[in-house]
Amino acid sequence: MQASALIDTAKIIGERLLRLDITGIKRLSRVNSLFAPQKIVWNFSHLDQLFHALPFDMPSAVPSPLPEAKGPITTSVDLDRYFIDRNVKSFLVLKDGAIRHEQYFHGTRPEDRNISWSMSKSVTALLLGILIDKGLIPADILEAEVQDHLPALKGSGYDGVRLLDVLTMSSGVRFDEDYVDYHSDINRMGRIIGVGGSMDDFAATLTRQWPPGTYMHYVTVDTHVIGMMIRALTGQKMIDLLNAHVIRPMGFEHSGFVITDEEQEPFVAGGFNMSTRDYARLAQMMLQKGAWNGTRIVSEAWIDRMTQQTAPLPDPETAKIPDGQLRYGLQWWLPPEARAGEFFGIGIYGQYMYIHRSAGVVIAQNAADTDFRVGDGAINLETLAMFRKIAEDLAGA
Repeated sequence: MQASALIDTAKIIGERLLRLDITGIKRLSRVNSLFAPQKIVWNFSHLDQLFHALPFDMPSAVPSPLPEAKGPITTSVDLDRYFIDRNVKSFLVLKDGAIRHEQYFHGTRPEDRNISWSMSKSVTALLLGILIDKGLIPADILEAEVQDHLPALKGSGYDGVRLLDVLTMSSGVRFDEDYVDYHSDINRMGRIIGVGGSMDDFAATLTRQWPPGTYMHYVTVDTHVIGMMIRALTGQKMIDLLNAHVIRPMGFEHSGFVITDEEQEPFVAGGFNMSTRDYARLAQMMLQKGAWNGTRIVSEAWIDRMTQQTAPLPDPETAKIPDGQLRYGLQWWLPPEARAGEFFGIGIYGQYMYIHRSAGVVIAQNAADTDFRVGDGAINLETLAMFRKIAEDLAGA
């Protein structure tokens, strides 16, 4: 750890000692070792033991079906090499809604609750669409400026930003998403979640870099602002909305939970934890344009809107490799030269929900890939190309 990081840590410990907050000190120690190579696999399946968390509703007594197809997967991809190189924890492939490949590594199990990281963003956008479909949020809300519903954001970088701008990561807010730099905005935010503080208050401290809608610039707090808007517009808690409109209707197989800040506010930008099978269920519902197990979860129109390029392009002077070649919808991504109905949700360290609708294929993956940023994230492009190859091999089999 850098000297400045050690000083910062010592300061936090001192403040906690003055408050006799021994639990907070222990949590800080765990947060600082969250990505340690010898602990990362276990940590990524047990984050409710490291952070504040709220459970999702218990799974259905009879979970929604996820049948198994006969015969092994047929693909030219060297999966065994890939699993080693990317430190994969779990890997599941659906073809036409049936399991064609399911494998677990490093002692993990089907019932393990795996951190989604930024795949949570995609689920948060899904929830927003469901609430609009049901008339619980006005249909024209995407054009509303967030400070009109969130007075605490007046005068901040979010003043004058539309809900559509935060959905497309084009708020123009200044934010450093460097996961390696201890002092980056994303890591300052992480310490609020891990040690103590309010994400709502943190959002109000951010400032403006560009006019809203100018560039797609990835800002994790943009998704938190979506959650703030949902709470303000419905007057309900996020955990209750998620349970009522996503968790229970999907009929998940395993229990899950969401990380929260100190005020028990869910970390909707990266804190959902579910089994790989249940991530696959979500992805299959997306493939089926919002229908699942005989139930309409969300409208086809919202699925289409989320998964079409909507965001402006990134700033060409600052965009790194994957951001410069990928395209962005409403909290969902499109790969380079996307096929019809091909899109994905992604989280750091190798979390994926990949959908290839024309091939009828879904891939859900959880990993602990500490090399995920090698080549400015070019590994993500290699992974997406491999997923596409698997999908097209299965479609042609």
